[in-house]
Order: sequence, then C-alpha cells, then structure tokens
Amino acid sequence: MKTSGGSDAAKRAAGESAAEAVEDGAVVGLGTGSTAAHAIRAIGRQVDAGLDVHGVPTSYESRELATEVGVPLTTLDEVETVDLAIDGADQFSGPHLVKGGGAAHAREKIVDAAANRLLVVADPSKAADQLDHPIPVEVLPDARTTAADAVRALGGSPTLRAAERKDGPVVTDNGNLVLDCEFGTIPAPAELAADLAGTPGVVAHGLFVGMADEIHVGGDDGVDVLTF
Repeated sequence: MKTSGGSDAAKRAAGESAAEAVEDGAVVGLGTGSTAAHAIRAIGRQVDAGLDVHGVPTSYESRELATEVGVPLTTLDEVETVDLAIDGADQFSGPHLVKGGGAAHAREKIVDAAANRLLVVADPSKAADQLDHPIPVEVLPDARTTAADAVRALGGSPTLRAAERKDGPVVTDNGNLVLDCEFGTIPAPAELAADLAGTPGVVAHGLFVGMADEIHVGGDDGVDVLTF
C-alpha cells in the first residue's frame, strides 16, 4: 500500500537534511521508502568523500540501494549500538507515526527502536493533527483470518494487501502477509498499538508510538525540523 506524497524535491530536501546529522564513525539505521532513499544516497556521497559509517538496512530495498551507492553494511548482531536511524513515514502526528506502506515495518521497527535517535524524513503531505491512516499489520499466513477477526473486534476494517503486477497478496521480506486496517481517526494510538501487538499471529503493526526524536519535513523552500 504505497502512499502518494509531495514532490520529489521536498522528499530529497528532507532526506539530505537528516543525512547531515550522520557523524564519522556512526552506525546508521537505513530506512525504507522513497524519502529515506534520498538520505541513503546522500550518505553514499558522504562515504565517497571519506566519511566512515556503517549502515543497518531495514529491508531488501534499502540494502540494495546502500550497496549500490557504496555504504558499508553491518547487522544488529555485529554492533554495540545504532547511533541514529533515518526512516520515512506514511503519516505523522507529533512523535507518533504510521509506517508500513512498503511492508517493511517489522524490520524498520526493530532497527528504529534500537537506535539512540530516530530521525524521520517526510514531506508536508504526511502531517496530520491526529493519525487516521490505515494501519499495516504484518501477520503470519496461518493467522490471516483470525487476526482479521480480531481487528474487526477492535473496530477496524482489515483488507489483505494485494501485490502489484502479479496475482496474489503482498509477501513481506519475512514471508508474511499484510492486512491494511482502517480505523478512522485514532485518538489513542498507544492503546491501539498495545491491542494490536497482543493479537495472536501479529508479527508487527505500523504504529510507531512516540518513537520519533526529530522529523525533517522537506518543502520547496527548505526543511522544517520538528524535535520531541
């Protein structure tokens, strides 16, 4: 469920702004999506200029791009800490995020939570007074029906995400399925996050509650940096 957004220039400005926070010797979580891709490319240019960093990719997509632009890669098992992560969002309201448009939110959440700081990159179309974007929920294939029933019991409307340009559903990098769950406006994201996390068969949901330390919002005239 890819989300439409602002201009590529706005996304590039946000990504490059966050990449400026990467310091020599840092371990950086590399997020997934079109805006995070601009940050990865900017880090690659910094590596070409002599910056010493290692990246922890959150998806096959981010790993391939980082390799292409020359960012050395590592894993969570091989490092003591992740200094910062740079990741995108499908929607944000204050420090709360909805992620998972690229179906990589399970690995993104692991890396983003492990980081000392999470820098979110976004364009203005992703801002909201309250979260109301459908919540991606990654489920074990055997739990597709029961997890969907649980989402309905919580007041949501789940839809199995279909793959583009092929028959059948989207399959995540972890071999699971994704339910896009419409809840309307979400006044209490922490409560919904806890309910979804406690549902048997749910691997990860796309609510990232209170996780953002900074949000770099790119626009045609520059970047606004929100701090929390």
